[in-house]
Formats: sequence, C-alpha cells, structure tokens
Amino acid sequence: METKEAWHLTLVVFICWLAVFVRADAEDDIAFSAGESDTTKFGQAKSVRYLLYDVNPGEGFNLRRDVYMRVTNLVKELNKEEPWVLVLPPWGRLYHWKSPDLEQIKIPWSTFFDLPSLREHVPVIEFEEYLKLRGEPVIDEVYYLQGFKGGWTKWEEKMNITECNEGTGFVQDEEGNWYSWFFGYEEVYAKKFACLSYMGHATFIKPFLLKNTIGRCVMLPRAEVLLHDHFGNSEYWKARRSMVFAKHLRDIGDEFRRENLDSTDPEDKTELEDWTKMKRNHGDALGGPYVGVHLRRRDYLYAREGNLPSLKGAAKQIKKILKKYNLQKVFVATDAPSEEFEEFKNYFKKSKVYRFVPSKEIKEKYKDGGVAIIDQWIAAHARYFVGSYESTFSFRIQEEREILGFDPDMTFNRLCPDNDSDCEKPSIWKIVY
Repeated sequence: METKEAWHLTLVVFICWLAVFVRADAEDDIAFSAGESDTTKFGQAKSVRYLLYDVNPGEGFNLRRDVYMRVTNLVKELNKEEPWVLVLPPWGRLYHWKSPDLEQIKIPWSTFFDLPSLREHVPVIEFEEYLKLRGEPVIDEVYYLQGFKGGWTKWEEKMNITECNEGTGFVQDEEGNWYSWFFGYEEVYAKKFACLSYMGHATFIKPFLLKNTIGRCVMLPRAEVLLHDHFGNSEYWKARRSMVFAKHLRDIGDEFRRENLDSTDPEDKTELEDWTKMKRNHGDALGGPYVGVHLRRRDYLYAREGNLPSLKGAAKQIKKILKKYNLQKVFVATDAPSEEFEEFKNYFKKSKVYRFVPSKEIKEKYKDGGVAIIDQWIAAHARYFVGSYESTFSFRIQEEREILGFDPDMTFNRLCPDNDSDCEKPSIWKIVY
C-alpha cells in the first residue's frame, strides 16, 4: 500500500471521529471527561478501535438498515469513553436481490447512502478502507451473538461466553486462524472466535467491549440480536435521519418524478436539507400530485396470507383514494412480475399508473438495492402513501415521509384485504427531534 494513500485514510478516520467527538462534547459537557480519581491527562489519546458487524444472511435490506441504527448508537456510546469507528459491512447476497445477471457482493455503502451524512452521527468507514488501514486482512476478535439455549422464561439483560448453539459458518485452520464468508473477501481471517449468548439492548454490550476485548477490531456477527435501547426516541431518529440516500440515486428518482409525475421539490415542499439542522412540522410537506403505493406480492402472498388484497381489490382501494384527493396518477413500487403489474394497470381506465423500470446501466451500476431505494424515494414524495401489511419496505418509506414533514394521515396507511375494507392501520411512529 502506498504511504500517501495510507496517510489519507488515517486522516479520514481521524477527522470523522473528531467530528463526532466535538458534536458529543457540545451535546453533553461531561462526555469524555475524567472522573475525580482519574489521573489520565487530556493529551494522552487512546488508539482508535474498530467495530464491525454482520446480520443473519436471511434478513432483508430494510431490516439491515434497522440493525445499523442499533449498532451506530452503540458506537456513539462507546465514543464517550474511547475512540471507536464503525466499519460498514459490505452489501451482498440478500434474499430479495435475485437478478441472475448481476454480481451483487462486496457492494460499498456509498452505493446506497451518503457517507458524509452518516459521519455526522458517528465515525464510519467502508470495509475496504479498514483493510487498507490495517495493511493486512485481519479481524482481531469475533463474538458471534446468539440467544440463550433453551430460550428464556423472563426478560433480563445478560450475556455469557458459551458453546455455539448451531453452525456459525466459522472454521479454524491448522494455524488457529478463523475463516468465514466475510462478505466475499476470501483472504480475510480472524484471530479469535467465540460465541456470546446475549439478551439485552445494544448498549448493554458496551462494558464488555471496553473491558473484555483488547483487539483493534472487534466483530459482532448476528447483530440483529442487539435490541434498540429506546425505539422511536430522539437517538433512534438521529441515526435514522443520518441515513440519507446517495445523491446519485435521489437524482434518478427526482428525474422520474419530474418527467412522469409532475413532481418537484419546490412545488411539493419537500426540499432536503442538512439533516442535523432540518426540522419539519407535520403538514409542511405537500407531496407530488400522485398516490404512492407499495404493493407487495410474490412470497408475501403466502407469508401474510389473509392480510393482502387481490390485484383487483388493491386497485379498487386506490381508485377511492384518487377520487378523494382529486388525483390522476399512481406510482407503484412492487415486486410483482410484469404480467401481474399489467393486470393491475388494466383496472385503471381514467388514471395513469407508473412503475420505475431501470435501464441496464442503472441496474448494473446500482444493483437491486439501488433500484429499491429509487422506488422508496419516489413513493416517499407522493401526496398520499399506502403500503403493505407489516412490510419493512413500507415502514422505511413512512419514516422518510416523517423526515420530510408529511401529515401522518397521508402516510400511515395500508392496503386492506378484500374481505375487510376497514382494517387496522399500521402503527404510527412520529419523528422525535
């Protein structure tokens, strides 16, 4: 590795950590201060440490975004004691990313999200940046999170190094090094591996990381085991607001809105600002003159049988919304095959129904995940949004609309099954600043 490049990466890590240090210090005057009996001098800086995590391979894109929020707030707490940088796990091989013509591994976070915005919350770097900084493909300690064997009869926060409950995917070679999938990087190995049975919130593991680990980089596979400390509070929303989509994806979505849906930010009152300063009231956003729909199909028809409408039933509900709000256009984000979408469109005789179909270049460059984000971005800017039952894809759109400042009545809605026209609405999680 060239010395100049190594110096640059080190500077990036220092700057992004320093930014969070200053912000934390501004928010909490006692952050980083020593206790009365602590003789540590301010100038005695500690070496930067790295936290890496992974999620159960079966979990989808939008649940992984939720796990990121749990881990990022853990890193924020760690930085109150010593400098930690979050290493972003590369994307790839997700269940719903099924395009056979795409190589969808080792995808950096910058493909999908705006890294400077993430760094306004905690210091983060890409996995490849970490490898360059270390100069060797090594992770010092891995603690594979798992539930306690036999389950639990009462809730209590606890953890313990135990035998592994199941196959972990980690194997040890003759030299004592541990190997696993590691996001498709075959040369990467870990020096130490153990299973950690865990029940607790994300920050409950903080003392363990500070006092029981010494490695420069610690990895936590199955990080979905860590629970939100306070779901829906201001810290949750700071993490969520920092997850701004990459500008190149927003630009594609904005172009589609402008050309097909008569929708622009100035007219829709949906201008995006620096999230650390942006504070919207409910009803500030108007939205484009169209109905945004998340119409979940495929495996969901079986997984949520009885809670989703037929195509005809969904069209009937949407036409009522169009009439109520005097709208003529519908944007549909859906995993439905093309023949189902055409059937759905045919139920609309007086309205235009749109779906984002990526060019070959866009799909190759931004993968299935990028296309999903473009869908979410367009749906989030609609005058009225209606989603699918218990879908994290719909939930992420609802969060985006909360950030933009939409009226909750125009956001927290779902498509009802054909036999229940007055089904229960989704839970309303309003933004907290």
